[in-house]
Formats: sequence, C-alpha cells, structure tokens
Amino acid sequence: MTAPITRRTLLSLAGITGVGFVAAACSSDGPATRKPSGAASGGASTATGSSSSAASAAPAASSVEPGTIPLAGGVTVTVTGTGLAAVRGVTVGGVAARDVEATASRVTFTAPHQAMYTAGSADVALFTEPVAPSPSVDRTSDGNGSQANDGQSGTTQDTSTATPTPTAAPVPDASAAVATTTVAYAATTDVDRQLEYAMRHWEDYNTAEYGTMNPIGGDCANYVNQTLQARGWEQRADWYNRAGGAEHSATWTYCPAMDPWLDQNAATFGLTRRTSDEREHVKVGDIVMFDWNANGSPDHTTIVSEVFTEQDGTIRIKSASHNQDGPYRDLDEMITVQHPGGSAWFHTFDA
Repeated sequence: MTAPITRRTLLSLAGITGVGFVAAACSSDGPATRKPSGAASGGASTATGSSSSAASAAPAASSVEPGTIPLAGGVTVTVTGTGLAAVRGVTVGGVAARDVEATASRVTFTAPHQAMYTAGSADVALFTEPVAPSPSVDRTSDGNGSQANDGQSGTTQDTSTATPTPTAAPVPDASAAVATTTVAYAATTDVDRQLEYAMRHWEDYNTAEYGTMNPIGGDCANYVNQTLQARGWEQRADWYNRAGGAEHSATWTYCPAMDPWLDQNAATFGLTRRTSDEREHVKVGDIVMFDWNANGSPDHTTIVSEVFTEQDGTIRIKSASHNQDGPYRDLDEMITVQHPGGSAWFHTFDA
C-alpha cells in the first residue's frame, strides 16, 4: 500500500527534485541555466565544508620563501596562498621559472637567473597556463661575422651590434597572472658577483682598472679574467693585470697562454676541462675557449652567462664577451655561422 503524501513529503520531494533540476540545467546550452564558472557541480559538493571553499577560493599569494634569491637563480622558491591548484606557469621578473608544482595552498618552482644579473626587486607572476622557458636575450645574430674583431686578431672595440634585443619567445603579460608577489634578487654567491660584473662591463669597459687590450690583439681574455677576479680569484705572480693594464701577464691577456695555465692550475681552482659534447656539465660562470681555424690553439674566450634546454632536449649555451661585445652570444652560432668549422671547449667549475 502506498503511503499517503503529506504536505511535508511534498516539500521534501520538491527540495530533492530541485537539486536534480539544477544538476540537469548545468549541461544545458541555454544561457539562463548555464552554471557559472567555478560553481559546484551537484548537491553533494555544496556540503563538503572547508575543503570545498579552499578549492574554489580566488587565487591569492600571501607569502614567498625565500624572499631573497641569488642573481644566478637555481634555488627552490615556495609561494604560499589560496586557490593555487590551477597554477601551471611562473615568471620571475619576466623570465620563466622551471619545475613548477602546485597545490591549493602553495606553488614551488626553481627560480631563473635575473635577466641581466642586476640586484633589485622582481615580480613573481603565477599563470594557469605553462610558460615555456626561453633565453633571456634572443641574439640570432650579433653581427659577429668579422674575424677582425673577434678574439686575438685585433683592432678595436666594436659596440655597433652589441645592444641586446628582447627575447623572441612569447612571455605572458603580468596582467594575465592569477596571482602575484615579489622577491628580491641579490648578489649572494661568488657566481652572482662574477656575472654581476660581467653584465656591468660587457659594453662599458672597466679601463680605469684593467685598460683594454684591443690595440694589441683583443680584449676577450682580459675581460674573462676580470670576471674571475670578481668571482673571488686573487692575482698572483703568474696571473695579473696591474696599473690600469700597463702591467699584465700573458696568462691574463692572451688566450693561447691562458688555456694551458687553466689546465695546470685546475686542481687549485676546482676546474675540469670538458669537450663541446659535455654540455650537461656546463654552468653559468664557466669558461669557454674557441678555436676558429682548427690549429689547436684558442683564438677567443668567453664566460657562460646562460644555459637552458630547448623542448627537443638541445642544450643551448650563451656567453658574455668582448670582441665582439655581447651579454648573451650563442655558442653554436659562433662556431657554425660566424666561424664555420670552429670548435669550442670548456673549463667548468666542479663545485
């Protein structure tokens, strides 16, 4: 026998079917019944309590740790906040971060280096779409086709093509970020101080302290060794530049003398000589040597300013140098386009 339907029963059924109608309306194409973005998908999810509200909270960043990071990046940063589960990409100062992982309450990532290794505040922007890593400066050609001003073959400083151009890879505008915060970049390590110096003087030669060797063959070794002193190396009897460049050792100013000297003192400085095929070991601050004419003697040297991996797995290396003067010169372009048949090798820091 069917139980009589009372007024209370009708009200109860109306409540239940009302929930059913709402759920059905979510799949409708009608504008009047479409569920708002972020709304609950059914009656059960409206009663999940604090976990539901945490998942649907508007994205917000409340703290970042550490608040100060090295110029060279490489450290893990944690942003704490609410509604962060959908974050898939991060930029710091406009440069894409790597290893982004997100939960509702935090986002972690590996900090990129500061674009020009300059201390100061940087915006941290969180995005719901991945941000592809890209070089800090896109220099498909820095105009270095002339061997007359590249390495030990001389003439004078040339800055006509030295101005860096913006990266060609699209970087999302910070206005599209779902949440933002800030960190401070600071020179906290030896490598930071080395690259901070390199970026300060790739174009603005520090002639007051070290002179310029362009009139006697090229300033590339002079520049690289200046960055090594900024890293913490101390001048000694067999490696020095004094009196504004008036007194200097061949190991400081001449690539063919500098290269074997680095080999001889590898244990002292914690260096390892590596071939061009060992790029997975190369880091920012390492030394690159180039041989343009395949005679076994180096013609040019630079300091590594950026290492990144492309989507196809190719390891790209950029370096800063004098002759020609540039902050992010592409290694592969230098040995294929600018100096076809050239070769390169590295002196890498073990620590």
